Amino acid sequence: MVDVILGLQWGDEGKGKIVDYFASDYDVIARFQGGPNAGHTLYVGPENKKLVLHQIPSGVFHQGTVNLIGNGVVLDPVTLKREADAVAAFGVDLKKNLFISERTNLIVPTHRALDKAAELAKGNEKIGSTLKGIGPAYMDKTGRNALRVGDLLQKNFTTSYIKLRLKHQKLLDNYNFNEDISAWEEEFFEAIEFLKTLNIVNGEYFINDRINKGQKVLAEGAQGSMLDIDFGTFPFVTSSNTISAGVCNGLGVAPQKIREVIGVSKAYCTRVGAGPFPTELEDEVGEKLRKIGNEFGATTGRPRRCGWMDLVALQYACMLNGVTQLVITKADVLDAFEELSICTSYKVNGKETSEIPFQMNNSLIEPQYKSFAGWQLETSQIREEKNLPDAMKSYIDFINKNLTAKVRYISNGPGRDQIVKIQ
Repeated sequence: MVDVILGLQWGDEGKGKIVDYFASDYDVIARFQGGPNAGHTLYVGPENKKLVLHQIPSGVFHQGTVNLIGNGVVLDPVTLKREADAVAAFGVDLKKNLFISERTNLIVPTHRALDKAAELAKGNEKIGSTLKGIGPAYMDKTGRNALRVGDLLQKNFTTSYIKLRLKHQKLLDNYNFNEDISAWEEEFFEAIEFLKTLNIVNGEYFINDRINKGQKVLAEGAQGSMLDIDFGTFPFVTSSNTISAGVCNGLGVAPQKIREVIGVSKAYCTRVGAGPFPTELEDEVGEKLRKIGNEFGATTGRPRRCGWMDLVALQYACMLNGVTQLVITKADVLDAFEELSICTSYKVNGKETSEIPFQMNNSLIEPQYKSFAGWQLETSQIREEKNLPDAMKSYIDFINKNLTAKVRYISNGPGRDQIVKIQ
């Protein structure tokens, strides 16, 4: 069977820690979509040293657990090699516990160049791309031009690379993009040689064989549901299916193999980059959330936009994903607030609704709020539900009554042990 952990907001929900928390219960941790635009933050070792993983699954530090990068991912060999070096410093041997599907698409240097050129050309209409080459790599996948990890083992890989590079160069010429990327290419081919030394497997057979043997698989999502290419806040979205349906085509598993869908949401809301964000707080309250929550992108370092929890968007994400249990993260960030709010519905162009509109950026959305008293107590040391402040229990109870999935865990700090199980 396969369980899924994914984000229910615009990414940055703290999925890395949650995958790490559950990982010891699973035999395989698998990434099924996204690229190095996803940053999953872990705190590793006795000193709780911070490490951000962009491509390697978050179960890499658990002995006996194998990790798979699935075919739905777009892989940057340079980022992978850099991460491998960082992970090796903790004594982890990726040649033993990391496997990569041969159908995984590669990000090449000209993808990064195209990403940058396209974003610059948009001017004031930029979507806030991380400029990692993810969009162009997925475009080549759907355009049937992509290079895949399995191609590295073919004799004609260099010829295929040159052919793709020439195609990209014509597009770059149209953008009048003249930046020298020779250093990127040198780094790329060095990383390619490293990638060849890892375990390249037929991913769909690899994972189904383990499922058939009764092993437990945890599929790890990247970004968040509101960034899904089909159901997110288009066009301010990522280039892959971030919802649970993406597990099937991102790993090659059948729908009936999926059991639990564990959705992760912050106790408030954040978003990096441009795009609609109905509950955004552009005032001192939003700044306070950002400061206390250290809300800066794990991949880009950009300040995150902050706002109150949005139950309209959260219920939408629960519906799309078939969420069976919820994890609320960063609840301790709310400790300092005297009053809290939760968005319960929208007024869209003056009409109240509990549905996400078709094109959020073309609608006048007024969030309708319910206010709550804050608990104003430090909660980061609490480990049992019975010790949670009554005001926090009321906050969580309200969420439970308004969603189709129930909160089962509350994360109240970055440490692996800072989590409270809810009965």
